[in-house]
Amino acid sequence: MNSDRVLAIFKETGALLEGHFLLTSGLHSNQYFQCAKVLQHPAHCGALCGVIAEQFRARAVDVVIAPALGGIVVGQEVGRQLGVRTIFAERKEGVMQLRRGFAIAAGEKVLVCEDVVTTGGSVQEVINIVHERHGVLAGVACIVDRSGGTVRFERAPDPLVAVLRMHAVTYTPVECPLCAEGIPAVKPGSRGSA
Repeated sequence: MNSDRVLAIFKETGALLEGHFLLTSGLHSNQYFQCAKVLQHPAHCGALCGVIAEQFRARAVDVVIAPALGGIVVGQEVGRQLGVRTIFAERKEGVMQLRRGFAIAAGEKVLVCEDVVTTGGSVQEVINIVHERHGVLAGVACIVDRSGGTVRFERAPDPLVAVLRMHAVTYTPVECPLCAEGIPAVKPGSRGSA
């Protein structure tokens, strides 16, 4: 699936938003990828996650893990297509952790999946959980890499696998021209209001 087709799917489903957005990373942007609007359609979800699954099919992954909330659907579908167990990490009192009886056994090959990556902060926290549990990191993947391929993860063996890689413009709040124009920032997604 090429980048043009992926962008077309985001546009068709109303998942590529334009405006002034406060991202989970704390950065501001004029674009927001609302993956949930794409992933609510099983055919799109299956096709996009299938691109990730194919990249890891030969790696004998034992478990897929995703950060809550955005990555859960991606992780679940990739795990389903690979025929492996799927779990997620979630924040409790600001700390990403395994809960609900989820576990990673020492030596298990673990694939970390996310919906959208900008700075990769949540993904890095999940990678740290994998290493703390003595799992073997099989790789890291996402639907959209907003960094244009520049994001790097500590203790990750390979670069990030992304279905769509693009460099989306981001600003610190101090440098944001949209803030300077007085346009209010909105925080969509799992940690925001919409």
